[in-house]
Amino acid sequence: MTERNQPGAPLAFHHPGHGENASTGVAICHGFTGSPLSILPWAEYLAGQGFAVSVPLLPGHGTNWRDLATTTWQDWYRTFESSYLDLEAKTDACFVAGLSMGGAVALRAASRHPVPGVVLVNPGLSFYDRRVRYIGALKYVMRTTTPIEEEAPTAAATEDGDYSKTPLASVHELKKLFGQATRALPHVKAPALVFKSAVDGVIPPSSLKAITKHMDQEQLKVVALPRSGHVATLDVDAPTIFEESARFLRQHAKDRVASETS
Repeated sequence: MTERNQPGAPLAFHHPGHGENASTGVAICHGFTGSPLSILPWAEYLAGQGFAVSVPLLPGHGTNWRDLATTTWQDWYRTFESSYLDLEAKTDACFVAGLSMGGAVALRAASRHPVPGVVLVNPGLSFYDRRVRYIGALKYVMRTTTPIEEEAPTAAATEDGDYSKTPLASVHELKKLFGQATRALPHVKAPALVFKSAVDGVIPPSSLKAITKHMDQEQLKVVALPRSGHVATLDVDAPTIFEESARFLRQHAKDRVASETS
C-alpha cells in the first residue's frame, strides 16, 4: 500500500514496490526549505514502475522557517540515512537520489554506504552569493533573509509550508553540509546519473564542476535539461528525469545482482 501526501500536505512518501522491480529501492531526498511535494511526481512515477520508493520529510521542513532554524545539517542527513537504511534492508539493491540540497545529502550517503548508484537533479554543493563565506558571522547580525527565487520559474508551485523567510543559521548549516558532501566526492564509487538544467538561478555551475572533477568520469553521466529551471522534477523536462532514472535503476540493479552472484 502506498503512503502519500494528502492534497497540499507536505508529508513523507513511501511505496513498498511491486512486480519485477520490487526488489529495487530508491531513497530520494528533497531540497532545502522544500518538501516531498517537489519530487512527488518523480517518486510516484518510479513507484508506478514497481520500484520501492522512500521520500522522507526532513526535520524543520514542511512547516515554517522558525522550525527550520532549530535544526542542523546532521538532523537532515540522519533522517535521510535512516530512510535509506530501512529501505535497503527490504530490497536487494537500494539507490539514493536527490534534488538540489537533496543531491548533497544523497552524495554523502553514497560515500558512506555501498549503494549501486546515485541519481541527482540540479545537485547543490555551492552558492551564487559570495556573502555566504561570512555566514558564520552574519547569522548573529541578521536572523533571516529572503528566499532565493528564480526570475521566471516555469515549474509548478508547491505549498511546502511558511518559508517567507530563510534563517541564516540554517544557511550556515547548509554551507556545512555542502562542505561535507564535497569532501566526500572522491569516496563515491557508485555510478552516478546527474540531470542539470541549462538555466538554474539557485545552484551555480560550480556544483556540477566539483562533481565532474572529483568523481570517476567513466561512472558519471550528465543529462542536460534545456527547458527547465531549478525544480526540474516539476518542470517541462520532468519526463526525461523520470524515464532516464528508471532506466538507470533497472540497469544498475541488474549489474549489482550479477556482481553478487558471480
